[in-house]
Amino acid sequence: MTTGFLRVKGDTIVNDNGEGVVLRGAALGGWMNMENFITGFPGHEAQHRAAMLRALGPEKYEFFFDKWLEYFFTEADAQFFAGLGLNCLRLPFNYRHFEDDMNPRLLKESGFKHLDRVVNLCAKQGIYTILDMHAVPGGQNPDWHSDNPTGYAAFWDYKDHQDRTVWLWEQIAARYRDNPWVAGYNPLNEPCDPEHVRLPAFYARIEKAIRAIDGNHILWLDGNTFAMEWKGFDSVLPNCVYAMHDYSSHAIVKSMGFPTGDRYKGTADQKAYLERSYQRKAQFMTENKTPVWNGEFGPVYADQTFDVDAETINQERYDLLGDQLRIYDKYNISWSIWLYKDIGLQGMIYTNPESRWNKTLKPFLDKKRDFWLDKWGRRPAPAPEAALRPLVDWIDSVSPTAKDTYPTSWNTELHVMRNVFNTFLAASFVDEFAALFRGMSENDLEELAWSFHFDVCVQREGLNRILRDHAHASG
Repeated sequence: MTTGFLRVKGDTIVNDNGEGVVLRGAALGGWMNMENFITGFPGHEAQHRAAMLRALGPEKYEFFFDKWLEYFFTEADAQFFAGLGLNCLRLPFNYRHFEDDMNPRLLKESGFKHLDRVVNLCAKQGIYTILDMHAVPGGQNPDWHSDNPTGYAAFWDYKDHQDRTVWLWEQIAARYRDNPWVAGYNPLNEPCDPEHVRLPAFYARIEKAIRAIDGNHILWLDGNTFAMEWKGFDSVLPNCVYAMHDYSSHAIVKSMGFPTGDRYKGTADQKAYLERSYQRKAQFMTENKTPVWNGEFGPVYADQTFDVDAETINQERYDLLGDQLRIYDKYNISWSIWLYKDIGLQGMIYTNPESRWNKTLKPFLDKKRDFWLDKWGRRPAPAPEAALRPLVDWIDSVSPTAKDTYPTSWNTELHVMRNVFNTFLAASFVDEFAALFRGMSENDLEELAWSFHFDVCVQREGLNRILRDHAHASG
């Protein structure tokens, strides 16, 4: 049984008995907020869904996505998750499940069908959930994971986008205000406010709005610029946990857990860098004596099909993850790894390469990798590299300030990758992807959806062993 609502006391999360609680778990990324690398489509979720609707027609479209949402997380998943000793699942969702842009402020009750189901499945296993609005009207950041195909985070410049977001959170808070297994609300994932002051102002506004309806739940508040910086924050809000994301970035474009980054060898310098990186991102929380939540982190894993030394590379990435978790144990912080389930890049479990889903998508996944159609799946490839490098060099030569364009964690290469390859080029392939499903029967579509069911997925044993080892760690 739950011991009541979690709340913030000083720099600790406590239950109703006043006992300290550290939340450790993962995120159900790619489910109610779809991401291209997680399930294989190109472009952005809204583009993907529109193309699938064109290819399947409305009845088969609704049938497929309902089955897919169902099979993506079932009681078997919740039991497995709890069996590792993990106690919290972050649930990212897209606002479009609950509100239509052409019918603003008209709540879609259907959006709660699977969210309610998974919250309840988790509660049954003693797992807390954090509700995370990963995509908001207008886009809170310029990246694919906010379902923003423009590269422009319009959320910050249009009051109505912010008003609608507040309104939707009011509806959500009214629904879950009496549920103690909901650990709280994560109002914005990885916000990017170029002016820095509008984010803390929005948090002050939404905190007040939610508290007027729900005084029970913690708010989990991401830092600015993809949850990595705190410029503009000068005070803390009551019963709030501030969140950082701690991917193993090394310099501007290199990330030690990613295919295009430096190899992790566990050197003293690399370990020291990991701790310094954590301390920098958590400085605001440390200085203000608030709890810390690392809402996202985790490497991308190598595939033996493409990487001849995949086993060695993956052991290096397990070592990296283990060293990060030892830092989090030392500081006794809550964390949520990215991510629980996918098609084989990063998940704790993943679809079987022999599943119908993977076999159907394989030629297209090869094309995605060869053309750099999504950022997370990017691997060295000569043709796009030959196109990218001269363009980046030319832009930097004619506009030396281009590399300083916000988000400041990006350089010119990342802006070009995001706007040309991952947005413009990727979007041109959405109908080609959807055509893979054209003419399929409901039995075919259900078999494809079933590929994501726990019973037929593969467990990433090395990753899960590390998570189990750290699930009950004490600082």
